[in-house]
Amino acid sequence: MEESFDAETVAELTRRAKVELRKRARGLRAAIPAAAIAERSARIVSRLEAEPVIRAARSVSLFWPIPGKNEVDLRALAESLRARGVITAWPRIDSATRVMTFHRVDDPASFVPGPMGLGEPAADAPVVDALDVVIVPALLVDGSGYRLGYGGGFYDRALPTLCPPAVSIAVAFDFQLMPEVPHAAHDVAVMRVVVESRAFDAAPAD
Repeated sequence: MEESFDAETVAELTRRAKVELRKRARGLRAAIPAAAIAERSARIVSRLEAEPVIRAARSVSLFWPIPGKNEVDLRALAESLRARGVITAWPRIDSATRVMTFHRVDDPASFVPGPMGLGEPAADAPVVDALDVVIVPALLVDGSGYRLGYGGGFYDRALPTLCPPAVSIAVAFDFQLMPEVPHAAHDVAVMRVVVESRAFDAAPAD
């Protein structure tokens, strides 16, 4: 006989699974040498630059890599976008409201320290409300577009206000792509996934 669980139990099991997966994913990524991260990031940037939605975009939101976290490094993409005249926007988190907004920054040297150790735009940087592409970080991501982040839920709250019309793209290394990421009702799937070896549309889960 198949065992069933109530919604509260399922939510708690999902939360625990996320905690454990997040810990393992961070440990695995931390073990990758910096030179390999740079090489893998360059491959992802090349794939992103070939994406039709990015080639046609007038405004793209990126994220700045947190020092020491071995995240995908998109700084080369930001430079190439700005060289084409594309507006580059970056996330800023309001410490009081926990709301993420996106601001135009042409010179990342103007970033200020953010609440998660992440450089972010100054409070007076212009807000970009209309984005064509939102590039999202991920510790893990699956073929349905569900991703595991650091647990703050900032992108899950922000993406529904932007996409559509913006296209959301999760970026990750090949080893961060898995068959299924545990997700709850409040988790928001991205539309596309780009890893080192390929790029594909996220397929909605059954």
